[in-house]
Amino acid sequence: MASASVATSVVFEELVEVPLGVRSLADFRRWALSDDFPESGRIDFIDGKIEVDMAPEDLFCHGTFKTEVAAALYLRIKRRRMGHLFVDKARISSPEAGLSVEPDIVFLSHEAIRSGRVRLIPKSGGKTGRYVEIEGAPDLVVEIVSDGSVTKDTRRLPVAYFRAGVREFWLADARGERPVCIIHSPGQNGFEPVPPDADGFQPSAVLGCRYRLDAARDADGNWEFDLREASQQS
Repeated sequence: MASASVATSVVFEELVEVPLGVRSLADFRRWALSDDFPESGRIDFIDGKIEVDMAPEDLFCHGTFKTEVAAALYLRIKRRRMGHLFVDKARISSPEAGLSVEPDIVFLSHEAIRSGRVRLIPKSGGKTGRYVEIEGAPDLVVEIVSDGSVTKDTRRLPVAYFRAGVREFWLADARGERPVCIIHSPGQNGFEPVPPDADGFQPSAVLGCRYRLDAARDADGNWEFDLREASQQS
């Protein structure tokens, strides 16, 4: 009698093959840093569950929006030599929060590295200075909502980032007629929106300035974004 075959992986949408042996955060992290991990899509481990998103990125509601936010933050961080900004494919993991994800944008300060608040995980067999993962609590994380990530971005990830000790969380959404980019700071039980001032600017404690998102349709009906920076009020 022939022996029954045993499944060794689960295939999602014929594009992503998740090994059945990946059950814990440690298992997932090993897989995520291996040559077998898919190069496309976004695959996250959140609170014991693997979440796969293979949807294409919306050009304007996600792509150009992310470019504008990243550009504004990069200029601030570079001018003041505050640390490092990563856009896409920068994996952060937190054993305390049961989390391993690739946010849209991550800011990591020099202080976070020097103090040991985060640890840079080196590439296996790589040379000195080659890193592939951030373990711990980054200073700032930005998530831009897409149609397939609404619940994850607005509910599950804020809770996980709070547990991980992330200092500031930005949630951006340009799918409606009023694009928003809302800064959140840690409260007693989770992240809370930072109240805007009379001019609509929200202060960022991490970056030491205020931001306001302006948006308008261009002649072709596509969104154009302007993340404006202002100094902190005394």
